[in-house]
Amino acid sequence: MGWTQCPTGYTQDMAPEARSPVGGIETQGPDGLRMRLGSGPDAAAEARHAIGQLRADLDPPLMETLRLLVTELVTNSVRHTDCDALTLKIAVGRSAVLTEVTDDGPAFDLELYEAASADEHDPGFGWGLFLVQRLAKSWGVKEDGHSKRVWFELGRA
Repeated sequence: MGWTQCPTGYTQDMAPEARSPVGGIETQGPDGLRMRLGSGPDAAAEARHAIGQLRADLDPPLMETLRLLVTELVTNSVRHTDCDALTLKIAVGRSAVLTEVTDDGPAFDLELYEAASADEHDPGFGWGLFLVQRLAKSWGVKEDGHSKRVWFELGRA
């Protein structure tokens, strides 16, 4: 596990689309959601609330891991960028749940993070990416010049 530039779980349909106004669920159903979140302190709570509407057949430990990792990534975007909004996408499949958080904030030094977390967690980097690295089946970062997308995939039982 770690940073990859060409993630196996990343799909082209997750690429940035026309930006919608800040805040609110754009699409939601049992098989996934897409929503824009503001950059305020309520962003993570709004994301957790929307996750509660996903498929009822997702087992409770998977849902708790999904909530935790989404909370961490949304909080990272809010705390470490100056962007006005971010986008959360979740796609529920038969064998996996693919999640992506996109923001227009600055890139971060992937090599610095990998070097710091190669052997053990460095508290100076926080817990968000450490938890994603440990709990996700796969994960990565995709940057396209004007936005950064952090994604992860959780396997379903």
